[in-house]
Amino acid sequence: MKVLLTWYATDAEVARVRNAMPPGTTVFAPATRPNLCRLEIEYDDVAKEAPDADVMMGWMVPDGIYELAKNLKCFVWLHGGADDLDKEMFKRRGIKVANIRGANSVSTAEHTFALLLGIAKRLVIKHKALLESHWEPYGSNRPEYEAVILEGKTIGIVGYGMVGSAVGKRAKAFDMRVAGVRKHPERGGVAADSISGPAGMLDVLAESDFVVLSVPLTKETFGFIGEAAIKRMKKTAFLVNVGRGNLVQERHLHAALTENRIAGYASDVWWHYVHSFPPTYGLLQPSRTGLQKLPNVIGTMGQAGVAVPGIISKSIDFGSESAAAFIRGEPMPRTVDLDLGY
Repeated sequence: MKVLLTWYATDAEVARVRNAMPPGTTVFAPATRPNLCRLEIEYDDVAKEAPDADVMMGWMVPDGIYELAKNLKCFVWLHGGADDLDKEMFKRRGIKVANIRGANSVSTAEHTFALLLGIAKRLVIKHKALLESHWEPYGSNRPEYEAVILEGKTIGIVGYGMVGSAVGKRAKAFDMRVAGVRKHPERGGVAADSISGPAGMLDVLAESDFVVLSVPLTKETFGFIGEAAIKRMKKTAFLVNVGRGNLVQERHLHAALTENRIAGYASDVWWHYVHSFPPTYGLLQPSRTGLQKLPNVIGTMGQAGVAVPGIISKSIDFGSESAAAFIRGEPMPRTVDLDLGY
């Protein structure tokens, strides 16, 4: 079996993958050359090796490489989600897919609380006041400066999987009540005071002081936080999104924030404008409404699970484990259900 790595891997990373593979496995990584990001790759660097690759693993794949990879049987996506993948193509060709969900769950959970505390304690507007030498007298009764106490508050976590449950455990350290929502509530939830199914989501939104979104982006969840969902939230509630930007309908969120119908929004993810004119990508244009400039918004643009020491190595280890299992003919950890999309 041949494993093709689609990034400019270091010698140590190549050895890491090779050591995890069954005997007789060939591992190919392109030679490093000047680049803007070593987790990317150029077409010419892998085109020659793609046709006889059995397994491909990486953070991105250049256009045209899948078409060359006629022998591909398994693809390991070194991301926690799978919404960027052409799942219909993989189904049509019978290619097994795995991702690395869970590799960055602790990092993302901690980042979630950084965002939550930042918006609850009004850190952005207070830091701005410091930079501008603006003194706000105590007792001014200006809501935009008033911090919120977490103790005793309810946090509703929509998507109580690995990231959601890690957020729930940390919420307990702040003496918060945890209300989880997950597709299969019968599975329960660590640290949760209550677990509801999708049908109970609106009721959880209505009772929560903080709402955290940590669900994958699928046909069912695309834009599922829209006008009806936002209307169920408290006027004093904060929305925190560490799932995907397109879970939330931007126009309705912007209206709710500017009309003070919710207290604030904190997000590590932004909108990917697929069906727009012109089409663009979220990291280039965080919000067409300018939502990121509002004083009750904090954003970090995709940093929760990447800009952390050890995450790349852990991602490679998770990916290698799945690839090795496939080569041995065993069930792959973290297999992506191509019908469900995660």
